[in-house]
Amino acid sequence: MRNESHATVMIFGMTSTSLFSRTAVSVGLIGSLLCAAPAIAADTPATIDLLAPISNTQWNTETARHLLERAGFGGTPQQISALARMTPRQAVQQLVRYQRTPDRFTPFDDSGAHDDGLEPFASSRPAATDLAKATGKSLGVTVKPTGNRRAQQVADRYLYWLRASRLETHRLGYWWANRMLNTPRPLQEKLTLFWHGHFATSEEKVRDYRKLYAQNNTLRKHANGKFRDLLIAVAKDPAMLAYLDAGVNVKGAPNENFAREIMELFTMGVGHYSENDIKEAARAFTGWNYDKLQFVVNPGLHDDSAKTVLGQTGRFDGVQVIDILLAQPATADFIAAKLYRYFVREDLSPTMNQALGQLLRSSQYDIAAFMETVLLSQDFYSPASMATRIKPPVELLISTYKKMELRSVPGIPDFNEQTDMLGQKLFYPPNVAGWAHGRSWITPGLLLARANVIYDTVFPPIDFVAPDRTPNGLYQIVPVADKLAQGMDVTTATLPEGKTMGDMSQSMQSDRDEDFNTRLASYHAWRKAIEKVKPIPRDTAQLDLSRMLRQAACRTSAQAVDHLLQRFLSVPVSATARQQLIDLLTQDLGTDDLTHADSYMEDALRNLLHVILSMPSYQLG
Repeated sequence: MRNESHATVMIFGMTSTSLFSRTAVSVGLIGSLLCAAPAIAADTPATIDLLAPISNTQWNTETARHLLERAGFGGTPQQISALARMTPRQAVQQLVRYQRTPDRFTPFDDSGAHDDGLEPFASSRPAATDLAKATGKSLGVTVKPTGNRRAQQVADRYLYWLRASRLETHRLGYWWANRMLNTPRPLQEKLTLFWHGHFATSEEKVRDYRKLYAQNNTLRKHANGKFRDLLIAVAKDPAMLAYLDAGVNVKGAPNENFAREIMELFTMGVGHYSENDIKEAARAFTGWNYDKLQFVVNPGLHDDSAKTVLGQTGRFDGVQVIDILLAQPATADFIAAKLYRYFVREDLSPTMNQALGQLLRSSQYDIAAFMETVLLSQDFYSPASMATRIKPPVELLISTYKKMELRSVPGIPDFNEQTDMLGQKLFYPPNVAGWAHGRSWITPGLLLARANVIYDTVFPPIDFVAPDRTPNGLYQIVPVADKLAQGMDVTTATLPEGKTMGDMSQSMQSDRDEDFNTRLASYHAWRKAIEKVKPIPRDTAQLDLSRMLRQAACRTSAQAVDHLLQRFLSVPVSATARQQLIDLLTQDLGTDDLTHADSYMEDALRNLLHVILSMPSYQLG
């Protein structure tokens, strides 16, 4: 990805210069937009912290747009108009009670990269090869009885699975992104994304895309259901069990990782439990583990003796501890606050937090009932809430694609690389706490990166190299492959670059007798992973702004600018800013008549769109 920006903008005091357009957009235009007031009808309620529903007379295109932005990933003008024609209660219920809407999305197309011989997968490469040397077999591979590099296939196989699972996880990211883009149930995917950050697990440690896919479906299944059902399902989920070390949480030597996180991050929050509560709760979860992709309890490893957790004593198991946690007032307050800050706004008063906690408790942790009340509330449509939320990277890109009317997530540039650069790669949260939100998404550098990501979507790079066909450490692997193809022995072919046989000891100046060769294993692993794992489709964004504006009956530069601003921005621009955008398009076209420019206007329109989407105000939804 480029380091330079492609439009002239002022980003928190940093100026960047256009590489495509020769027309500069004023610093004042961009810099002023971040603080602009959202476009709200005069009769929209201005009362914050009020959970009473808005009236039918307060419902309009702008409130419908706001609902679709927050309870989904935005929408086209047609989708917004369809929602605006409903009553507010009908619109909210259609989104919240999404089980009424058929969902025929295609399941993930597994490449079949895994086989049962890989189980149980070793904790490390040394563990895999040490087991092979000690027993003669590891990861389903029998060690050669004689000869050089007898355990080579074990090392190959260990590294293969790490590479293959990573590639499949990247495919899984595309699968989910396309689901977000095309789903008829936008709130289901938005909630699944929220829960993914709440119950954060990462491929970096889980190392099994199958577990992550299963967890993703678990989050989706319970997304708007009872929080108790979701919490128990996640506690028994193989991805979570692997991520928080369930395998070493056993009777007599409890591991506190999961017990700590379920209290601190998943239910009550910091300050509502003691260290002894964690120790006691950890004993309740002893023996919980997984076998392949199934939850199991190992009775011999479970501590069935009495425990005292949050003032209650009994021979608790994990589910009973979960019920104790759910009975704490702090849990409802914590979950309600987290949902509110994600879907409404960061600022939450203690009084409102208490009211939201009571709302969640009174519904017995029914997420759909809670969300219906919040999304209908006057508070949700108040000026303090509308167009004030900084869109996280995944939402930013999916909503952009949706408003562009794309039918699939572009393969050029790479979605996973783009979101990783912006700080939110699917299935790779930074830690068990998930992603931070709000202003943490925006720094001068990240705002510049967001503009560049949009540029590479609008003007796809011609030098793109598919990362799923180009292994990490390619500079090390290609020389190995080339040298082996030239007939060199393994020791010579796998010498680090810049080293020669003369640099090595006398004992290494011929093909070495060794258990395995790690550089050779890396080459074999990548070759087999790329051979096994299906490639990600590499289409560019099928964007046709000319057609979009023809369909909108735009005939002048001013009409084109107004249509794109209305379609993409939630925050209005000033009259001066609007005029500068009109001037930018008119200068690029050489006319303000779109009919005259019809045969050549696409690139100028794309340049205009990139400038609009580079504005700080576009980050707000």
